[in-house]
Amino acid sequence: VQLQASGGGLVQAGGSLRLSCAASGRTFSRYHVGWFRQGPGKEREFVSSITRNGVGTAYADSVKGRFTISRVNAKYTVYLQMNSLTPEDTAVYYCAADPFYSGSSDAEYDYWGQGTQVTVSS
Repeated sequence: VQLQASGGGLVQAGGSLRLSCAASGRTFSRYHVGWFRQGPGKEREFVSSITRNGVGTAYADSVKGRFTISRVNAKYTVYLQMNSLTPEDTAVYYCAADPFYSGSSDAEYDYWGQGTQVTVSS
């Protein structure tokens, strides 16, 4: 599966953005999807994940209550709605997919998109 992340941009603190992760192929519904981010000078970290059928979701503590992950398998797309953004959310955001794993370890995901930049100004 090929993944394309989009929707990043520049936003003021307190603002919102919605990221999209579009997948190629009609087998998208067989993949769990995760969002990760890498801020300046930081290691890549887990943000959120969603299971194949969209029933199971998980969030990093730092985004819980502010971010919402969802998917529309008929559109081969996973979304990350980000609200109440802070400068600490500034990072390149990546989506990843795996047919078997839906957790928080980036090493377990086999397929990755190219990343989209999110910059939050104070």
